[in-house]
Amino acid sequence: MIALTVNGETRRTAAATIAELVRELELDPAKVAVEHNGVIAPRSALAEHAIADGDTLEIVHFVGGGQGDDTWSVAGRTFRSRLIVGTGKYKDFEQNAAALEASGAEIVTVAVRRVNVSDPKAPMLTDYIDPKKVTYLPNTAGCFTADEAIRTLRLAREAGGWDLVKLEVLGEARTLYPDMRETLTATETLAKEGFLPMVYCVDDPIAAKQLEDAGAVAVMPLGAPIGSGLGIQNRVTIRLIKEGANVPVLVDAGVGTASDAAVAMELGCDGVLMNTAIAEAKDPIRMARAMKLAVEAGRDAYLAGRMATRKYADPSSPLAGLI
Repeated sequence: MIALTVNGETRRTAAATIAELVRELELDPAKVAVEHNGVIAPRSALAEHAIADGDTLEIVHFVGGGQGDDTWSVAGRTFRSRLIVGTGKYKDFEQNAAALEASGAEIVTVAVRRVNVSDPKAPMLTDYIDPKKVTYLPNTAGCFTADEAIRTLRLAREAGGWDLVKLEVLGEARTLYPDMRETLTATETLAKEGFLPMVYCVDDPIAAKQLEDAGAVAVMPLGAPIGSGLGIQNRVTIRLIKEGANVPVLVDAGVGTASDAAVAMELGCDGVLMNTAIAEAKDPIRMARAMKLAVEAGRDAYLAGRMATRKYADPSSPLAGLI
């Protein structure tokens, strides 16, 4: 047996040639390319190309392009899924984890709350959703002043080292609309302290631009009031925010069903965040899967470019030669 480094991982093998190793990996030598100790090994000679203990190999093949490569980035971090999901309102952590898996989301928002000191061994979210595998986005849900939000995120950074955060500063409890003056103040302070705030805001192009100038790494205009499920109420302003932004724009709040998510993506938004729409569905797992497909479909429709709208009918079949 010899030890090799194959695609960055140590592997022990009894193979004597590259071709034998490739077959051991259940790959077809005719469909891969191999670099052996920094030198490309000719495919026609893989059966004669000997390998030895300590060698380093890179084995590559072609993969499909298209949607799978349609990534988006925020603050230098790249993601494939354009769906962000929350972690509240589920009946238990198991259901939450299952919905996350079905959604395909790579980012979850998490609230910062006091530890239950009377039962320190009670289950925690991290027991079910691994922060090493999924990006945690600490948020300031329930904060009504800039000072409360800043304090919360300072604690979140101390607890998990997170600097990419979601900022929301609410104006009052009935509408849960953002207080933009307090939100702007908090954004400026957090940016100066090295945080990377993704900021919940009103659907106002001017306010969104002010947040970007203050240091927001993404702006997240509401589609409708939080938890309302009313869908996007003002497509015009969401589109204007996207057209004027130099940072990602994600619809946050108000999504109720899959068609709402598709609309957000058809407007050109970089992503969409939701919680209640999935957690309060009769079948949260199925709804999570529906949202995943809706976000992908909406993105595809945006990239495809929709047909022009017309005032009158236009026949699909030509009338010339009609019998």
